Amino acid sequence: MRKLVYYIATTLDGFIAGPDGADPTGPDGFWPIPEDYIQHLMAEYPETLPGPARAALNVTAEGTHFDTVLEGRRSYEIGLKAGITDAYPHLRHLVFSRTLTESPDPAVELVAGDPVAKVRELKQQDGKDIWLIGGGELASALYTEIDQLILKVGPLTIGSGIPLFSHKAAFDPCRWELTDHTVLKSGAAYLTYARANTL
Repeated sequence: MRKLVYYIATTLDGFIAGPDGADPTGPDGFWPIPEDYIQHLMAEYPETLPGPARAALNVTAEGTHFDTVLEGRRSYEIGLKAGITDAYPHLRHLVFSRTLTESPDPAVELVAGDPVAKVRELKQQDGKDIWLIGGGELASALYTEIDQLILKVGPLTIGSGIPLFSHKAAFDPCRWELTDHTVLKSGAAYLTYARANTL
């Protein structure tokens, strides 16, 4: 069965974006992008680079982890504001929204229904794993469905912002098993955890 993987960049203090929710790697962002960070992404997770970045870096590798990406409306709108209607044209792209009535891009599928039901349906289909890119609210709605966490932990703190899971997440302690880790010279750490059990 396919796994739902929350593959996301986070600060040391657990935030995936600043308080305004803007792209932390954008022109006015705070996220450091050292060379070894980019090289690791290109080598290990090329499918998670947005289409424009793949083109700029001459990345054509299909990738071995994901063939589907899920995101919430607010995360999706970051790309829209930059004029990008489908940041991941090389993946099946689903956006969860109850307010968007028409997809800005024919390749982007809008899902207005229950995220849990949709993810359970996707897990039954053939294919590679499913990448949950965010944001925190969608991750909270899918908390019980996440099978694996891959955290790209940046060597910085920001004090406040959008957390890994929003405050809407239910209190539901879960133990995770560290299954892989890579620490880069620049200070970023890639930590992979598999869901172990509930406590």
